[in-house]
This record gives sequence, structure tokens and C-alpha cells, in this order.
Amino acid sequence: MSIKLLMLSVPGLRQADLLHMPETSRYFSTGTSCQIRHSFPSVTWPAQATMLTGKLPNEHGVIANGFFWRDSQQVEMWTAPNKVIEQPQIWDLLHQRGKGLQSAAWFPMLSKKSGADYVVMPAPIHKPDGSEELWCYTKPQEFYGELLGEFGHFPLQHFWGPLANIKSTDWICQSAVAAAKKFQPDFFYIYLPHLDYAAQKFGPDSPQAINALLELDRVLAALFAGMQTAFGACELKWVMASEYVISAVDHVAFPNRMLRETGLLDVQFDADGRELIDFEKSRAWALVDHQFSHVFVKHADPQTIKKVTEIFRNAKGIGSVLSGESRKSVSMDHGRSGDVILISEPNSWQAYYWWLDDALAPKFARTVDIHRKPGYDPVELFVDMATKSIPLDATLVRGSHGVVTESTISQTIFATRGCSQELPALLDDTKICEWILGEFPATKLGA
Repeated sequence: MSIKLLMLSVPGLRQADLLHMPETSRYFSTGTSCQIRHSFPSVTWPAQATMLTGKLPNEHGVIANGFFWRDSQQVEMWTAPNKVIEQPQIWDLLHQRGKGLQSAAWFPMLSKKSGADYVVMPAPIHKPDGSEELWCYTKPQEFYGELLGEFGHFPLQHFWGPLANIKSTDWICQSAVAAAKKFQPDFFYIYLPHLDYAAQKFGPDSPQAINALLELDRVLAALFAGMQTAFGACELKWVMASEYVISAVDHVAFPNRMLRETGLLDVQFDADGRELIDFEKSRAWALVDHQFSHVFVKHADPQTIKKVTEIFRNAKGIGSVLSGESRKSVSMDHGRSGDVILISEPNSWQAYYWWLDDALAPKFARTVDIHRKPGYDPVELFVDMATKSIPLDATLVRGSHGVVTESTISQTIFATRGCSQELPALLDDTKICEWILGEFPATKLGA
């Protein structure tokens, strides 16, 4: 009998959340589960890259949800292709181990042009006037046309921002069932983002976050049934993994403002007289990402690195300041990493703001613009729909992630159904790739 393994990667999922997900709990009740020891940083791109490769950021090179390319002095947020992952991923390893093993990658953020046999991920068309046309990158290329005809466009407006809701996750699940029926992949990775939104906006234990669990449970119930129908007589194995845990926050730090106030960050002015970071002239600036940031120091000047370390050593909300060799302790000793790594206290997060007067903030600061901001901006969730404007008040955010603590580890879950291997009490995220490969019988490898 043919074996199919489906992996659900669910950001924000905690063991206790299953109490609000009766259908999902029932479906996985016949399997086993354990906790996941996530590595730092516990955010989307690095977390997915680590689970898919079995390597840490200092080996796979994914050090945040974006990059600062020093040679071009350019920031790239959320648009990088798969080639930035410097290690083989599960689909590559399955290809190496045996002929005929095929994989599907549904919405992992670095899957564009990956080695997976079948891929879908958002790829809106950016027009010269600044508008966007809905579209997805698919492999095979013509497959999006089929999905478009059956389900309509992927609802990108509901994937992130103030309109984020269950519609995007529902589309992902429905399209995944259609792909399973058509292509019958052996390994199917499905990214389900729904729990991210309410937990960051209102807090991980808010009524809104609990409602999100109920919504996801209904969509998953349909997915379980749909996949069984799509795969027919095949033996289905399931894995559901927390991508990270969102913690409640009541404080925000502003690394770029602190660097500016100490004379290390310089600004330049755009055509509207608004302030932008001058990456070329600044002696130090921070690319922030949830609960950590990479501080890039011009020419890696030792004295400037020392000064940056001193500035943040006792700063409120900053729990660790790592530079030089100390970055190895969190596997951030990679050429793409900042010269200094700032890690938040568990109850705090970091905002990218550098302006000291809101009147001088760039226009994109008040819009949902994930590509031009040199850092992640959860305040986009708070857009005033009447004015289409984002309030520049970072204290509104109630949940964040990135920091790894014993508390966050104890809340994670790696649940299985129909799998053959035993689970340890605690599974390192670097072992997930190897564990999944172990579910494919040796008789098929090399077939």
C-alpha cells in the first residue's frame, strides 16, 4: 500500500489550544505527541528552514524573515527565493534517497523555485502604479489557472494585515486537497497561518485567539476528510507541528531610535521630506523581527560594535546582547547575520521605528507594506479601515515570538497519526527532518 505523509506547520499552536479544537483533537487521539525544542530565532522563515533541513541558521543561512545584503546596501523582506536556504530540504533529500518520491510544498514562505515537485505560494504582480494583481507562483506553472477556475484567486488580503482571517487558510486547505487528488505526492507540507493574527493583535489567550482556534478546527476537519478522499486507499500518516509559540507582551523596544539618539544611525530624506535610514552612512542600524534584531555595523568596526553592545546591555526589554563569538550560542554566526544580535525579554518585542517625530515617518510606515519596511511590523494589523492608515503606536501589539524559553518549549506540540516511529519526550526541531524521512520505508527508497 502506498504511504502518504502530510505535515501541518501551524504557527502559534500550543498543547492547551487543542482543548478548543475538538475535531483536531479527536483526529490525532489515536496517535502520539511530544513537545518540540525550537531553536532561536523562533520566527517563520528560520523555523521552517530548520524543520525542513535539520540544520540551524548558521548552516542553512536563514537568519530572519528578511535579509540585508551588504554588497548592494538593500533590505529584502519576505521576497527571497528558495536558493537562500543553503542546505538540502526534505524534498531534496527524498529525491536523493529514492526514485519516484514526490513532494508538495503548500505556502512555506521560501518555497519559490524549490526542489519540491508541486508548489503553491503567494506571488502578487506588482504594477508600476504601486497596485497589486492577485496571483500565485505554482509548480507546475499552469496549475494556478486550474485553482483559479475552481476556487478563485488566493485571497491575499486575508493572508496578512487588518483583513487577515480564516479565508486564506481555508483556500490553502481546499487547494491542497485538489492537488492531492491530481498529483498524489508522497510528502505534503502545508503551512496554515491562521493562529498568527489574533494572538499578536489581541494576545494569545484572548477571546479572539480562542475563536481563531475554533475556526481553524472546522477547516482542519474538512481537510482531514478531503485528504482521505483524495488519496483513496493510500495509507495516510499525519504530523502536526507548532511552528512557534506566541507569548503575551506588554512592552516594546525601539533599537533604531536608540541607535539614532546615540549618533550611530543617520537618516536621509525622501522626495516628501520624510526620513529614511541612510544605510550607507549609518555606523549602525537594526533590522528588527518580532523579538530580536540584527544590528549591522559599518565595516564591522570593533569600536562601534563595542559601543552598540554597551548601549543595549541594560536597555529595558532587551534580555541578551550578543556579538562576535557569542553569536554562536544561538547559531547566528553566519555571514548574513548582524554584527550584534539583540534578543528581547519574553514580555517585550522590538519595533523598527527610527523617526523621533511621527510627522517625519515615511508614508509607507502608515500602510500595509511588508516589503519596504526594514523589519517586521505587526502594527499593520491595526489599520483604521476608514482612513486606510496605520496608527504609529507599537504599544498596541499584545503578542509576539522569537525568544525561546523553557515556558515556550513546554507549550509546543508535535502530534502524529498513523506514524510508525516512537517519539521522545522532547523533539529538537533539528530532528524533525530526519524523523519524517524515517517514516518512508526503506523498500520504497531506491525503488
